[in-house]
Amino acid sequence: MSFWKTEEGSTGRLIQLCTGYFVFYVVTGVTVKYFTGSPEQGFPGMRDIEYLVYNTIGGSLIALGVAIALRWYRIKSNAYLTFAGIRFPQEILYIVPSGICTAVVIPTTTLMYMLPISVMVAMVIMRSSVIIISRAVDAVQIKQGILKKRVYAEENYAAVFALLAAAVNIFWVESGDFDFVHSKAAVLILGSYIVAYAIRIYIMNYYKNTRAKGVTLDNNGFFAIEQIAATSAMITGGMLLFTLPEWFGNGDQLRLFHESFTSPQPMWEWAVVAGFAYGLVAFFSVFIFMFKGRTATFAGLVNRLTSLVAGTCATVVWWFAFGGRFPKAQDWVSLVFILIAVAFLTRAEKKRTRELAG
Repeated sequence: MSFWKTEEGSTGRLIQLCTGYFVFYVVTGVTVKYFTGSPEQGFPGMRDIEYLVYNTIGGSLIALGVAIALRWYRIKSNAYLTFAGIRFPQEILYIVPSGICTAVVIPTTTLMYMLPISVMVAMVIMRSSVIIISRAVDAVQIKQGILKKRVYAEENYAAVFALLAAAVNIFWVESGDFDFVHSKAAVLILGSYIVAYAIRIYIMNYYKNTRAKGVTLDNNGFFAIEQIAATSAMITGGMLLFTLPEWFGNGDQLRLFHESFTSPQPMWEWAVVAGFAYGLVAFFSVFIFMFKGRTATFAGLVNRLTSLVAGTCATVVWWFAFGGRFPKAQDWVSLVFILIAVAFLTRAEKKRTRELAG
């Protein structure tokens, strides 16, 4: 069978999604470092907030544009509700909150890359956190009777090794390295990311595991509504920030946010284009998280481990092509743990495939 001709819920379809996710995440990881690199080294030298603005605009444009152009928002629903004479799918009641959480995840992801740590380290920390969340969501939904499948032992083993990968990069701090644990900004960014993702992953799996008999698992519809809500939330938040006076809160950061629009940086258009890669990542990310017939633990592991390997490649590309920092010993140790987790995950996928076939 051709690589491109795969069935929904098959291992081949999963590999396709992971391939797209990997490629565009490597691009995302490298471009963040490129646009915010020092002008003395020949890079654009955009400040963090400026690049965050342009990157978010680009990502939202591509994700929302495709969803609306293809009319994915016509979601296949379990049932419809009527309010003030307007009929709408009942799923909107919880997909919109998921979109608001996405509006938190998008900027905090970019902000993590802007910390003085390698792309690999940033990805390890974020992705391992989500793996823990995914396992917790399965436990909760099994107890609630929403999830009817059991989590294989191999999935649990993979989650343990993913945690070890995170621990290596969080606590193995050498002299002169960025001390993540004692940075208030880093902890606040990561905390916001984790809370938003926990709510979002629960909602995605609630949607996937509660489809009525005969109702298609419409991941395209979920993605479209979520993106509409996320973009609306980000626009609203951006407008509120733009109207605040510069003396409010952190004046320097707010001033940079204003100047991103009033006095845009040279190459800002290319920074927006670079954001397209992050927008494309969103497609693959959601579709892997909601992959048919898999637990949240499995889907979360596949999603996050793919991006962790992409983080390794992005760091190596940055070192080789742009003279960035070469991965340190702890980075490679964490990668070994990741590969062990992938091995356990492969065994779990073989079991699940046989189960679904049966």
